[in-house]
Amino acid sequence: MTRPDPKQVKVMTDVAGVPQDSEVSARIANSIGPAFDGFAPISGTLPMDLEPASFLLVQNAKVSK
Repeated sequence: MTRPDPKQVKVMTDVAGVPQDSEVSARIANSIGPAFDGFAPISGTLPMDLEPASFLLVQNAKVSK
């Protein structure tokens, strides 16, 4: 997968059921972009793919005690 742009991040998070606005999409894309750039030389050879929607799931999770 190549470095996602904010529109792609928005689509992925919407599909994952974690709606958010365009500003958040841009922040996520900018923050995870360097990781995608770093993995570019070995792209397609890993047994997994990076997916930014889980970031919001973790951030929005409620902690129960």
